[in-house]
Amino acid sequence: MCSPTVLDRVYREIQDSRSRFGRRSFLAAVGVTAAGLAATPAARAGGNTTPVRADAVIDLTHTLTPQFPVWPGNEQFTMRPVATLDTGRFAVNEMSLWEHTGTHLDAPAHIVRGGATVEALPVRDFVAPLAVVDIAGKAAQDDDSVVTVADVRAWEQQHGPIPPGAFVAMHSGWEARLADPARFVNADALRIPHAPGFDRDAVRMLVHERNVVGLGVDTLSLDRASSSDFGAHVELLGAGRYGIEAMANLAAVPPRGATVVVGAPKHVGGTGGPCRVLALV
Repeated sequence: MCSPTVLDRVYREIQDSRSRFGRRSFLAAVGVTAAGLAATPAARAGGNTTPVRADAVIDLTHTLTPQFPVWPGNEQFTMRPVATLDTGRFAVNEMSLWEHTGTHLDAPAHIVRGGATVEALPVRDFVAPLAVVDIAGKAAQDDDSVVTVADVRAWEQQHGPIPPGAFVAMHSGWEARLADPARFVNADALRIPHAPGFDRDAVRMLVHERNVVGLGVDTLSLDRASSSDFGAHVELLGAGRYGIEAMANLAAVPPRGATVVVGAPKHVGGTGGPCRVLALV
């Protein structure tokens, strides 16, 4: 986190940069680098950090509303005012939500007994090179499609190796269903949801051979939603990595070259929680 002095300087120069720099981001305009704000993390295998630069910041986070779809059986998000500007000097809302609601992070403790909770995750892993694997074509034909080892290898043939310490996100195009929450959940007559996710073997490869810090999906689950063994969760979270579910705007991010910044929750004992996720492009 920047010091108040740095933040004040950033704020002032944001105002000045709009006319002087156009689409150049404020990060580049004020020269905030790894020492001042954030850096692409050193790969788990080692390496130097590099300054973050961006021409655009893309929000990969959905706006949370009471209508946002949740996993079958989970409680919906609610919010009510407990103080207003009409009755006092401050406006305050009370929010009620389960941790795994909206665009949210899964910590290892979500499925692993004794696994790390959100406040214990290494912060260096929340800024990482972003790789987006697009399976929207096959997801349009098969609601239960998954990112496979073959999909990862095909991506690498086109874009180069996934770097150690990367965050890999699945773009399935599922976001287009959000206007109809029931269609997004896509539950059958037995209340079993159907939506794309990661194949267990692909997760094992990405964790153990590519050394990713985390995985993300634009659906409600890292696994295909109809999974009964939740193998993708087990492989990823069991290795001490994190996942992000219900990501937004992945179609607007290039397959390679962006940096993801995860504003992870930090409450004691948390198994996960809503987060703000940004892509610096």
